[in-house]
Amino acid sequence: MPKSSAPRLYLDFSNSTTDLPANWTNETFCASDQQVVIPSELFLTLGVMSFVENLLVVAAIVKNRNLHSPMYYFICCLAVSDMLVSVSNLVETLFMLLIEHGVLIIEPTIVRQVDNVMDMLICSSLMSSLSFLGVIAMDRYITIFYALRYHSIMTIQRAVILIVAVWLISSISSVLFIVYDSTAVIMCLVVFFLSVLTLIAGLYIHMFTLAHQHARQISTMYSKQQAPQSTSMKGAVTLTILLGVFLICWGPFFLHLLLILICPNCPACKCYFRYFSLYLILIICNSVVDPIIYAFRSQELRRTLKEVVLCFW
Repeated sequence: MPKSSAPRLYLDFSNSTTDLPANWTNETFCASDQQVVIPSELFLTLGVMSFVENLLVVAAIVKNRNLHSPMYYFICCLAVSDMLVSVSNLVETLFMLLIEHGVLIIEPTIVRQVDNVMDMLICSSLMSSLSFLGVIAMDRYITIFYALRYHSIMTIQRAVILIVAVWLISSISSVLFIVYDSTAVIMCLVVFFLSVLTLIAGLYIHMFTLAHQHARQISTMYSKQQAPQSTSMKGAVTLTILLGVFLICWGPFFLHLLLILICPNCPACKCYFRYFSLYLILIICNSVVDPIIYAFRSQELRRTLKEVVLCFW
């Protein structure tokens, strides 16, 4: 998926043209139809940051046996997915730079095949990353609502089966999505995103509501009126961060896909299509932020991270 041109899977529909009224031009909304080019250095920098962060998370979880539990296995898989997002974008960006500067000379057919492979890797890593965000939300939901039965519900065996299923479905789906480049593929991706968003939002809002009710019960027992206010505020901030980061990082990309289905020839939509590279940047930023939200908040994991970092000094 070259950053400087329209990616085959996501933008081909936006390149089609129709007869518009004479007084409607793209210049009404945009200066040109050309894709907004993001400096390759930014892709490389964010990719390296994301790779290092998530590699540390994986190393810490593997090193510390106390972190060998379903919850941390899911966080580890999320980190691996984010690493793949970063690596695939890094490799593709470097590949493009070498070709553009004439350092690497490859036949167009081979370039196309490499591009297909990278697209499959990117698509698979994006789907698995979204899937594990949903799995982590479900795991936390079970932890809160079924605390006494958590270890019997979420066993290591079931966690492994769930992880294998996510990777397998993501890999197979990515191959099908690249091979069958059609409107149906984009529809499936949009429906998948909306399903994950609904799942995450529903689970976290329900958990926040339960925490608020629990705080009110405690305040009633001990006659402390300030407890539910402070707890609700803290929970609301956490919920806002979780859902806000998710929407900001993933929303523009999937809105892009949705607009391809709804109004591929509308001048306003074409203007939005110009910023596709920026939407990829936001997804990579999500890979940078995920460890901060889901991993680094654990005291045990932070302690192990320090040990891992000190091993390299």
